[in-house]
Amino acid sequence: MLNVNGSHFRLLERTLDASSLRQAVIANNIANVDTPRFKRSEVQFETLLQQSMNGTPGGIVGRRTDPRHIYIGRGGKEVESKITIDENSVMNNNLNNVDIDSEMSAMAKNQLRYNTLVQQVSHEIKLAKTALEAR
Repeated sequence: MLNVNGSHFRLLERTLDASSLRQAVIANNIANVDTPRFKRSEVQFETLLQQSMNGTPGGIVGRRTDPRHIYIGRGGKEVESKITIDENSVMNNNLNNVDIDSEMSAMAKNQLRYNTLVQQVSHEIKLAKTALEAR
C-alpha cells in the first residue's frame, strides 16, 4: 500500500524536486547563452544520492549477492539537490561557457526523466487506490 511518509515515496518526491530545479537551472543557462562572462550552472542530485546510498559511515553494511536485493545499512540522511557553477571552462570569446546544443539536449533528457517520475508516482497512487477499493 502507498505510504506517503515512506522512504520510497519521499525519494520519488526528492527526485521530482531535483528534476524541477534542474529544469529551471537549464532554462537560466539557455536564457544567458549570449551574456558576456556568464558561467553555466548544473544540478547535482543523482551522484549525491548514489554516494549517500553507498556510504554507511559507522554502520553495518550488508553484502548484496544479487542487484535485486535490498540495501542494508543505507544512510538515513535525505539527499538535497545542489547547484554547482562551472567556473573553469570557456566556450565563447566573451568568456561565456554555455553550449546551446548541450543545454537543449540536457533539457530534453530532464523532461523525459521528469515525465517518467510522474508516471511512477501516478502508478503508485493507482496501486494504493486499487488496494483500498478491494477491501
